[in-house]
Amino acid sequence: MKKNKSNKKSKGIISSAMAKTKDLALKANETALAKTEEVVTTSLEITAQWQTVADKALKGGLKLAAKQQDLIFDILNEVKGDLKIGRKKFNKLVA
Repeated sequence: MKKNKSNKKSKGIISSAMAKTKDLALKANETALAKTEEVVTTSLEITAQWQTVADKALKGGLKLAAKQQDLIFDILNEVKGDLKIGRKKFNKLVA
């Protein structure tokens, strides 16, 4: 009879330990899922903010490049005009 009682006690302890382990595993899984979702959501929000910043920087950079290009062509036109005048003066001196 004693063996029977101790077997029942052992099975009860094991069942109880397994139930506790199962509950802890479920809680750990729920916590991991919640934290993962939080990290992903935060990452998406931060990425969206950086995309906005990058978009503004890109647009500003393109405007700056366009202004610089216009400036370069204006300078080249002035140099071209100066060279034409210089060539005429040089031809007068040499000829």
